[in-house]
Amino acid sequence: MLYLALLLGIVFIVITDKLTQAFKLSGIWVVLGQICAALAISIVGNLSVSHITIGNTFELGYLTIPFTILFLVGFTNVINLEKVHNPSILLLPIVSFVCLSILAYIMGNLFVVIIGFCSCLVMLSILLYSYFSGKVIVGRTLTTTIGFIIAVLSLSLIKASIVNIYIPIFTLALPFTLYYWMKDKFTSVYAITVSVVTAIVFSVLMFIVPFYMLWYFVVGLTILLVITQSSRKYRII
Repeated sequence: MLYLALLLGIVFIVITDKLTQAFKLSGIWVVLGQICAALAISIVGNLSVSHITIGNTFELGYLTIPFTILFLVGFTNVINLEKVHNPSILLLPIVSFVCLSILAYIMGNLFVVIIGFCSCLVMLSILLYSYFSGKVIVGRTLTTTIGFIIAVLSLSLIKASIVNIYIPIFTLALPFTLYYWMKDKFTSVYAITVSVVTAIVFSVLMFIVPFYMLWYFVVGLTILLVITQSSRKYRII
């Protein structure tokens, strides 16, 4: 049922995004479509986080559905781009998919392995097509769909340990933030190169550094990021 729920969620996102663009509707409809997609994953796919394990186990109780929706909708919009001039930006989600697939293989999560591997092939196909044809077919609908798939796969692994939130944050969110910050200050190629290298470095760290240290790393850098955003001098978001 999880495969069906993922397909249903993608359909919700694509339809609402296309209708919003065609009829120039308010962006709230896009968000509502994403919430429906998240509910499909939670209800139809029976995938939600009812507890968080960080050494001890913490039950979420009534916060299970809200947490699941917030997580899915949040990461769905991490790589939400209206128009992409350089399709090489797809290298960022490819790194995330590879990272998710390898970890899922180690953990024995077949769903994430299959979807992650297939998504990698699709991203590579789009990248190669854009490169050889000269046509850029990467837009908001595709990037939002990619974000949604990564969010669902990450949520599947987070059921085992909240530390796995490291993957979408440091192989997608942080590199994409760097790209977004650099793209107007440097060339697009330079911005993408730095972002991809950052994603690869952080993905390699995940297989070297113990998980308990990664958790301190996630919390520490997140707190530092929040503090720096209070100053215009260091603001990157």
